[in-house]
Amino acid sequence: MNGTAGGQPGGRGPRWRRPWRLLALGLLSASSVLAAAPGAGAMSKEEKRRLGNQVLEMFEHAYSNYMEHAYPADELMPLTCRGRVRGQEPSRGDVDDALGKFSLTLIDTLDTLVVLNKTKEFEEAVKKVIKDVNLDNDIVVSVFETNIRVLGGLLGGHSVAIMLKEKGEYMQWYNGELLHMAKELGYKLLPAFNTTSGLPYPRVNLKFGVRHPEARTGTETDTCTACAGTLILEFAALSRFTGTSIFEEYARKALDFIWEKRQRSSNLVGVTINIHTGDWVRKDSGVGAGIDSYYEYLLKAYVLLGDDSFLERFNTHYDAIMRYISQPPLLLDVHIHKPMLNARTWMDSLLAFFPGLQVLKGDIRPAIETHEMLYQVIKKHNFLPEAFTTDFRVHWAQHPLRPEFAESTYFLYKATGDPYYLEVGKTLIENLNKYARVPCGFAAMKDVRTGSHEDRMDSFFLAEMFKYLYLLFADKEDMIFDIEDYIFTTEAHLLPLWLSTTNQTISKKNTTMEYTELDDSNFDWTCPNTQILFPNDPMFAQSIREPLKNVVDKSCPRGISRAEENLGSGPKPPLRARDFMASNPEHLEILKKMGVSLIHLKDGRVQLVQHAVQAASSLDAEDGLRFMQEMIELSSQQQKEQQLPPRAVQIVSHPFFGRVVLTAGPAQFGMDLSKHKAGTRGFVATIKPYNGCSEITNPEAVKDKIALMQRGQCMFAEKARNIQKAGAIGGIVIDDNEGSSSDTAPLFQMAGDGKNTDDITIPMLFLFNKEGNIILDAIREYEAVEVLLSDKAKDRATIFKGKMIPNYIIDSNLEMENMDQKLSENDSHKQNSEEEATSAPQDVVAVSEEPEEGESSDVADPDTLSPAHADSDSISISNQDSHVAGTDEASAQEPACTQEDHQPQEQKTETESNSRVNWDNKVQPMESILADWNEDIEAFEMMEKDEL
Repeated sequence: MNGTAGGQPGGRGPRWRRPWRLLALGLLSASSVLAAAPGAGAMSKEEKRRLGNQVLEMFEHAYSNYMEHAYPADELMPLTCRGRVRGQEPSRGDVDDALGKFSLTLIDTLDTLVVLNKTKEFEEAVKKVIKDVNLDNDIVVSVFETNIRVLGGLLGGHSVAIMLKEKGEYMQWYNGELLHMAKELGYKLLPAFNTTSGLPYPRVNLKFGVRHPEARTGTETDTCTACAGTLILEFAALSRFTGTSIFEEYARKALDFIWEKRQRSSNLVGVTINIHTGDWVRKDSGVGAGIDSYYEYLLKAYVLLGDDSFLERFNTHYDAIMRYISQPPLLLDVHIHKPMLNARTWMDSLLAFFPGLQVLKGDIRPAIETHEMLYQVIKKHNFLPEAFTTDFRVHWAQHPLRPEFAESTYFLYKATGDPYYLEVGKTLIENLNKYARVPCGFAAMKDVRTGSHEDRMDSFFLAEMFKYLYLLFADKEDMIFDIEDYIFTTEAHLLPLWLSTTNQTISKKNTTMEYTELDDSNFDWTCPNTQILFPNDPMFAQSIREPLKNVVDKSCPRGISRAEENLGSGPKPPLRARDFMASNPEHLEILKKMGVSLIHLKDGRVQLVQHAVQAASSLDAEDGLRFMQEMIELSSQQQKEQQLPPRAVQIVSHPFFGRVVLTAGPAQFGMDLSKHKAGTRGFVATIKPYNGCSEITNPEAVKDKIALMQRGQCMFAEKARNIQKAGAIGGIVIDDNEGSSSDTAPLFQMAGDGKNTDDITIPMLFLFNKEGNIILDAIREYEAVEVLLSDKAKDRATIFKGKMIPNYIIDSNLEMENMDQKLSENDSHKQNSEEEATSAPQDVVAVSEEPEEGESSDVADPDTLSPAHADSDSISISNQDSHVAGTDEASAQEPACTQEDHQPQEQKTETESNSRVNWDNKVQPMESILADWNEDIEAFEMMEKDEL
């Protein structure tokens, strides 16, 4: 989610705009003062310019590969160098609802081209969009994603197009074509709002709307808060640009409804709401996935539209967030009805936008704290995992190259001028080049622990990441226009602030709303100048960050409750579920005090039952509920920890040189790669017979190599014994299920044969069909293919220590003359991101009973648990006091627009109608792809000491 540039076009705008202009000036002046302060460790102008140029090169690498290998498809698949077309690839579930066969990445990237001074490319891109893009496809898309990416992209493109035309050099032919397309798309989204509440359906068919018999949508009942509450900027801008008020009216009605349905005692909103009744479906509340941009758009709607009611709503919610959700440096979800109780013990990566929003609010200290905590997580894992626990262990290991942390880094630098944030940006650039860069673009991380890739490069990577990184290092003279004249949408699209006084058809003050819950005197009605937020002290931000430097290396201390703060030193911290022992008398006494009793079952298990009314006090009852919640999550985590983590197959021979990492399933027998950090490296060979179920007939070809074989016809352990006997140093089993992929299927783990497998000493890994074919295709093109089997991807400097390879392969962001030094220091690049497993109590059944009077009961139905949880013999959970968001939520069905906070779903393929663009002309055979890579390598080898 993205921030605001702030600012006011010269001379335009009413009086209320001036304080926001002061905010922008305050950010800039603070930056100039602090950056120049003695001892601040300011980055040199030459280094800033070098990094800015590197961002430009990285963008060019991603953008040119999309245009060459994917356009007009919606997104690039960077591992296979082809476009992702809806219906031609296995379905990824709700994630694919962003794809509408409308060249998503190109539209999403339009205004990025102008920010990065690529005006000629922008003009060419606009012409392609006008000529090629069809918005009348018979396809069901997410209203939320289509609004922020496509409608926002068209409006952002129109905004900078008219700016360039006014300057007189470019776009002189432009006559509002992008705006006409935006208006057409706006009308196609309007049928989704045909509900009594005014909240939109989560999905809409671009051709048939919602309720048409051929629409294939319109039966949904729920949507996420952010999905319905992240429309006002784009819809209001469309109304202001065109003079058609209906778009702004519909977006306002949705926001008004959400505000009316907030929980009145806590002033919080839930994650998911029923679009017909307004009932909260998921009653947990936070600032991450499902809610995030709702808060963002309340503040920015005030900035863009000048309506005081939006600022008042934001301030009301912000007070609740800081009162209940903020537990510095953490931001933990709570229950809207019981906001003193945490709803989960993990955080998702989308909350990384919040420090940037706090900067815009003017609350700098907590922004610095949370940002520093997130940076420490990144330093541990190279990227921010999709979700991580309060003790900073990986909860969901994916990272789809999200830009939210880069956004907050940019705004903190603008607010503080602290060069520390330039160094943070430099780290982001280095990690992207080192771990995510592949020959055809940048690949999402399948697992941050292993470094394995996913065949995915989302459009927001080009729309947001490079925009924020470039702005972080750019000086004012590097820009061809004043960024302060625009506000950023949540997708970082640019909307001009002069829209605030254009085509105003709706009253600024919503007089139908009454605000009685909060004393308005607590809030300023203008955005503050950052000069008054902290002293002109270059050490200010550092003094806030310093206590958090080692927070990830330790177990994060439990946030002290408000009650304990009032008690001074307070009582001992309450018993944590991970520390509980059923045989400890002291623990049993603490449980009794919390209203938790033990029941010994006949099968030897222990059942925990909580009666809140039997607790010694209300605080003890809250501790008891928290203990039960932790027990629930520990049971889920315990099931996960019984599974081995994924492994990596890294292709290290020419022309891959370690840049392609495949996610592999582990074996429960053979060499444990997690204990052999160097891994097993060797050339691959296909065995005969290919199934490996009998004696190998080509042992001379297999000896001292890594054997490739097909799944099926016998036990995995039998295959391993046969290839080990033939002299193989490792084995890779390739799935025989055509089209299977780690992108869409859960991790596969090879089990033994029920016998003692200690005789198997070589490593064995499993590849799905798609990943296996990448190796097989490489063998057909290059007879000698060398791979590295390891627990996680290795730094390329480590792999090629002492070997002669093209310098740019190892680290594209370093000059060639530094390469020898980098190779000699390769040990410093080794990553140690594996977390130690936390022991969980065994044989416990936790049950929480007797909800408090006046509260509704939410029961965690065992049928809603994932199979691993439902079949558990050690811990099975039912919580009747309040809904607890445990790890089972990761696999639960969610509405279309929960901003991709899901795990991959079961494969399914849907057929969509063809648009007027030929979507098949960009699919390339592996031979062609490898030939392209070879040409690139030859070209790079001819370079002298130029940077990429």
